[in-house]
Amino acid sequence: MTLADQPTKDEIRAAVGKTVPDLIAPELQVLFCGINPSLYSAAVGHHFARPGNRFWKTLHGAGFTERPLSPFEDRDLVHLGYGLTNIVERATARADELDDHELVVGQQQLAAKLQHLRPRFLAVLGIGAYRTGFRQPKAVMGRQGDTFHGAILWVLPNPSGLNAHYQLEDLKRAYRELLIAVQT
Repeated sequence: MTLADQPTKDEIRAAVGKTVPDLIAPELQVLFCGINPSLYSAAVGHHFARPGNRFWKTLHGAGFTERPLSPFEDRDLVHLGYGLTNIVERATARADELDDHELVVGQQQLAAKLQHLRPRFLAVLGIGAYRTGFRQPKAVMGRQGDTFHGAILWVLPNPSGLNAHYQLEDLKRAYRELLIAVQT
């Protein structure tokens, strides 16, 4: 499927509970961790594929990629030293459809991945999901005080178009702070 081949409404509805495979490798520079896949992403099988999602524009604008990648090029990130995963694997229409227990269990599953993969940084994309899943109710955006299974832990705004608290320029600035830390 390509960007021009958009899924039908029926295909999107049928994606409830489906998953999108992790794009991971050992010793990545950054493992970007979304909350969970959108129905659109699960329907097409690619991360951050929903048309309103700003992840790919943000990565490029922050300097992680030389050009804006499409969701259908998500596998190219691994060659750049970056990976993609989610706290919760199952797709939903909105992240607020997840319950607290799912986020805590997802964090525990993420811990197992990190022990095996040993990325340098873990970037969790969503403060609310981080606070709940990692049991850090007072966490703020940016670098966290602790590491998580050896990875430097960073919390970034969720790039979903549904996150009206952050405009594209705000997202680029926040993600750029992570890139600067990665490069030092």
